[in-house]
Parts: sequence; structure tokens; C-alpha cells
Amino acid sequence: MPILREAVAGLKVLATLAFLLSLLGTSALTQTSVNDVHVVSRQVSPALANAVASNKLVDGTILHVVKTDVKLVLVPVSVMDPKQRLVTGLQAENFQLFEGKKPQEIRHFSSEDVPVSIGIILDTSGSMREKMGRVREAVTQFCAEANPQDEFFMVAFSDQPHLVTDFTTAPEDLEKELLFMQTKGRTALLDAIYMGLHKMKQARYTKRALMVISDGGDNHSIYMEKEVRAAAKESDVMIYAIGTFDRYLPTPEEMRGPALLSELAEPTGGQAFTLENTVELPAVARHIGRALRTQYVLGYRPEQMPRDGKWHKIQVKLRLPKKLAFLRARAKTGYYAPAE
Repeated sequence: MPILREAVAGLKVLATLAFLLSLLGTSALTQTSVNDVHVVSRQVSPALANAVASNKLVDGTILHVVKTDVKLVLVPVSVMDPKQRLVTGLQAENFQLFEGKKPQEIRHFSSEDVPVSIGIILDTSGSMREKMGRVREAVTQFCAEANPQDEFFMVAFSDQPHLVTDFTTAPEDLEKELLFMQTKGRTALLDAIYMGLHKMKQARYTKRALMVISDGGDNHSIYMEKEVRAAAKESDVMIYAIGTFDRYLPTPEEMRGPALLSELAEPTGGQAFTLENTVELPAVARHIGRALRTQYVLGYRPEQMPRDGKWHKIQVKLRLPKKLAFLRARAKTGYYAPAE
């Protein structure tokens, strides 16, 4: 069911959440609109704040280094109800974290609102011609939710991707470029995402995300799915994707599109949205902006810091009363350890 149609039904759900979470000693939740985040005051532990602010990586992996030289694995987590509404107000004891099958001690916890480096990846192929008005509005809504210190770049793609706007802290720079975008050609979606991941190596902040907007599956890329999936998992960049696909006369590429976006986004801790109508684009983009600002961050230190170059699985579970079993945690599914 489209997000914009669920406000009335959501009132009862959120009322229940407010009551039950109050039993856990958390702040009551309130709702101002379907996609509003239920915000409580933020408290960031000093060590974790240093870890995020330091922007140091161990051999390019997600193993962040705090200023006390304690190596942490930081795991951003979003918690949502079945209607994709974000839930805040939980505490460290409401989470369980596993590496492989082994439980990990959560050494640091926060509801962080730190600056993010964001890449906006826009489809400007010929089929997007009638949708660009909604795309411009979506980018504006997304930026409206940004932390004032966030930095952005923008990549547009059709037959091939190109950098439209380099890193900037002024969202109006993106909006100006959107006014002059031309739509034509085919859809090099994978190449554009790969370019975005590569560009992120120049990012200022440790927390990084791509927002991809496209209306078709890939039909013109040089890079293969396997290559881009591997690059996404190695990059420690969250991928959020919004797909608006033709459901009436879809091409084989378009039929593959929703699954492709999900397979790229979900392992990174991001999310893929498939829309029935482009009118929903701005609201979903705004939702993604809020998700980035209201994530929990769990920090743990492996017993033996892995340096094997292998993929290490991570799983986050919620520890809540049975009445809240419908809540779900979304986090990245693992990380590549540095190699010796």
C-alpha cells in the first residue's frame, strides 16, 4: 500500500507503540505525519562521537578508529514498524548484535545525528522525461531533511554516468543543476552506482550514503551486477534506492529492476523502494533523509581484530516484549576485514 495513504491507519499503531515503549522506560512516541520520525533527545557517547568524527578507516574497511586507538566496528541501525515508519527512543539494552553466530558486547551506543556524505544518483534516460518534475521535488525534500553540515555530490546517468555537481554543502547547487538536466538515451544504472561508490572515496565524513532514483532496469552498463555488488559491500556506503518501474509493458530489464535495487541496497543497511506512482517520490525521498538522521549506532570490538580480508557477517536483533515483535531492525549485513 502506498506510503501516503496510510496516515489514518497508522494512528492506532503509533498509539500502541507510544504506550508499550513507555513501559520500557523510553520516551513516548508521537506522530505528526505518516513519514515523520518519532524523535527523542539524542545522547552520543564521547568515544563514539570521536569515532564518527575522526573519519579514519583501517585499510578502507568499516573498522573505525577512535582517538583512544580502540578499534570499533560501527553499525548504523534503523528500526521501523510494518508501515515503514521510523521508531526512536530505544536504548542499548533493546539491541543484540552478532558477528557470525557469536554475540558481541555493545560497547558504545547512540542515536546519532552527525554529518553525512551523500551522493545523489539520478536517472536521466529518455523514459524519465515526464518524471523530472517529481525528481526535482524529491531532491529538494531530501535535502530539506539534511543535517546543515551534510555534503552532497550528484551523478546523472543515461547512456553513461557523469558527475554533475562535486561535493558541496549547499543543496541549492544541486537544485540549480536539476533545472537544466536533459533526458535522453538508455540506462547505465550499474555504471552510475559504481561511479558514486568510487567518488565516495573523496568524502569528508565516515558516514556515507547514496540515494538512487531510477525508473528502469540497467540496459547499458559496462560493469556487471556482481562487480557492483562487491564494490558496494566493500565501500561501507549505505545505498537507498527509489524505483518507479513501468508495470504495464515492462522490458526484461525493468522486470529485473526492483530485485536488482534490493540486492544492491539491503546488504549495505540501506533500502530499496518500488513505487506505484511517481507522486510518492518526494515523500519517500524525505523519509530517506529522516532515516539517515535518526539511526542508532552500535559499536563493538571483535575479540580478535580480523585481518583476513574476508567477509564477516553481522546481524542485529531487537530485544523487546512480544507485543513489539512487529518492529524490525535494518542494518548492514557484514563487512570486509582488512588483509594483512
